[in-house]
Amino acid sequence: MKSRMGFLISFAIFFLYFTIPLPSCLAKSSENQSHTDINGNGNINTNNRENIQVKGGPEDLVWVVQLSDLHFSVHHPERAQDFRNIVGPTLSFINPSLVFITGDLTDGKSKDLLTTKQDEAEWVEYQNVMHDVIKRSGLNKSSFYDLRGNHDNFGVPVVDGPFDFFSKYSLNGQLKRSGKVNSITVQTSKRKLLFVGFDSTMSSGLRGPTNLFGHPTDELLTKISSELLLLDSPSTQPVTKISFGHFPLSFSAASNSGKTLKDIFLNNSLSVYLCGHLHTRFGKNLKRHHESSHYPLYSNRLFQLNAHRIPSENTANSNGETIEEFWEWEMGDWRKSRAMRILAIDRGLISFVDIDFKLRAEKTLILPTFPPDSRFTTTSFQNHNCQASDPSSCGTVRALVFSASPIVSVVATVYDSSPEKLIVVMETPMTKLAGSRGDLYVAPLNFKAFEDPSPERFFLQIQATDIMGRSTYTERRPFSANGLHAKLSWNWREFIVMGCQWDALYYPILWSLYYLVFSILLIPKIILSFSKMQYTYRNFKANKGIINGLAWIFAELYKVPVVWYSMVGYMLYLVLCPWFSGQILSEGMERGYMTYRGWVLKINEVGKLEFLGFPDVMVVVLPHLFFMVLPAFTVIMALAAERGLFHDHFLSVSSKKKDDHVSENKESVLTNNCKNRTDFILRRRWIRKILLVICLVICWTHFKNCRALTKAYEMNPVIHYPVYSLAVPLMLAYTIYKTRRT
Repeated sequence: MKSRMGFLISFAIFFLYFTIPLPSCLAKSSENQSHTDINGNGNINTNNRENIQVKGGPEDLVWVVQLSDLHFSVHHPERAQDFRNIVGPTLSFINPSLVFITGDLTDGKSKDLLTTKQDEAEWVEYQNVMHDVIKRSGLNKSSFYDLRGNHDNFGVPVVDGPFDFFSKYSLNGQLKRSGKVNSITVQTSKRKLLFVGFDSTMSSGLRGPTNLFGHPTDELLTKISSELLLLDSPSTQPVTKISFGHFPLSFSAASNSGKTLKDIFLNNSLSVYLCGHLHTRFGKNLKRHHESSHYPLYSNRLFQLNAHRIPSENTANSNGETIEEFWEWEMGDWRKSRAMRILAIDRGLISFVDIDFKLRAEKTLILPTFPPDSRFTTTSFQNHNCQASDPSSCGTVRALVFSASPIVSVVATVYDSSPEKLIVVMETPMTKLAGSRGDLYVAPLNFKAFEDPSPERFFLQIQATDIMGRSTYTERRPFSANGLHAKLSWNWREFIVMGCQWDALYYPILWSLYYLVFSILLIPKIILSFSKMQYTYRNFKANKGIINGLAWIFAELYKVPVVWYSMVGYMLYLVLCPWFSGQILSEGMERGYMTYRGWVLKINEVGKLEFLGFPDVMVVVLPHLFFMVLPAFTVIMALAAERGLFHDHFLSVSSKKKDDHVSENKESVLTNNCKNRTDFILRRRWIRKILLVICLVICWTHFKNCRALTKAYEMNPVIHYPVYSLAVPLMLAYTIYKTRRT
């Protein structure tokens, strides 16, 4: 009767399991134009458009500086002090047209890194440091653009509210750049450069860790698109477009309509997207080439295996359609790496150099601008007609040299890597071109002589020596006169953070895991309910096989029915019920509760739940399932199987004692000696002891996770999340208790 009742319950759960609906997957112009539009909610967004007229030589050459992830913290004052001492003097001799600071200006974390909320003292420090940096750099304050990052948004319920210190202390806030989008047009004598920066943080800033993704809305995407189209009217001058934001595209969610930043960038002929957020702990090769796909074999929505998604040898596909493309270049962090980037646009070709001030204080900085680095070129360079645009454009090596001391010599060296070791094929001194804004050095180059089918055969290196006799070298950069791409491969960590589109992968990973766990729990139960065979370890030894082994393990698990029902019930609970209730915004605000679909703070006018922080909650959901629930369930089944194994051993030993009077021959003695070690392990239950140690590790990991969540969202484990905090330890404890004896 009990087996029939268990079968009926299993079948009912199995039916529910398959019927639960799944969720749907640098002279500043006096003109400072203000643009206003009304979004779909009736709110007014004010966005600044600024124009900069670059005068003086070198012609058709502009350079800017990017900094990111400063994380000024009251607990780490050295970050702000180093920024004050290094960045101001360095900017003074770089003299960029613009300076971008792409998010995470302050840290917003407690000393133990568990509590995340805004600290006004950090913002006051940021304001004071930036005031000093601007003064020491000699640049105009309006040349600086800073963006809000997720750390600058921790616990901020509303923009311009009492907890929104970015609007009060940031440079953009002080300059009244109140819009989500800011565009800057830089005009040279031969080209227009359009820079579009945007803020894609949450409208209501959740506390960490469930505040990890950028959340561009449809209104924001429309505004970015309109700004990128700003200079597309017929013009005699070419236009180069660059965008900057905080979040990489792999950590930017799609809008409600399914549109993404990548779609907007591809449709508006963007050249480069500059971002931050990931720091350098995942790797220093966080660069990604995006292009429109006409090949169904590749998915541009889920993942990309390497920095170059497909070999690009033509700018058009077989149907003659143009393949749009752009580069995404993540910026290293100031927090630990003390990183700075100089980016130059030389006659439409974009190059950059990343400097790590953590390694040494750089007195001379060199940025080669031509020939471009073949690792970061686009297919458009393949069709670059040097003679049509400028007869001398491909006939010179060009490099910007920034130095605090006078430079006495600059030398360009080209290496050939086709032999077993590098050999010098060209070494020539470079001369300085007259210019009021920067030091551009050039040397003659027979570009056609370096044509080769390999994009990695020839390497360029620039050496500069200052008046103090100090020599500075660039890294050896590959270049290709054919316009071919050199390989840019990711390691596994770089692939995880740059190659995976996590907002699109969250549900497939989640539901694949649920199908796996429910299938393991339910299908064997239904099959064994119909089977008349008795699955024991002794039968498994007689008829070895994967199916017999699994059947024996599940049969042992079903002998502890309370545990099995608890496992099934807990998995259903995680899908159907809130996980916990916490303080997700600033103190004194309404508490919200978290589900696998996001945080719920209120119900909208239609009576439906509004979910915040999707897919940000995946940083809690997936680790809990993969590193807590799966290991716990595996250990529970192993404990049940170990009990069955010990039971079989106990019976065999008991039956042997009855036959002790029978004499043993020599062969049986040898056989018994071989089994002594196995018998000792089974008799002392060493397998169980190892499993108990694993249980302790799981419970300790779970305790640390609960402690972190308790501090992050000001929760009480017993009041605000009793099932989440107690279910797994209780299941393990009960299983240990029920399997202690045979």
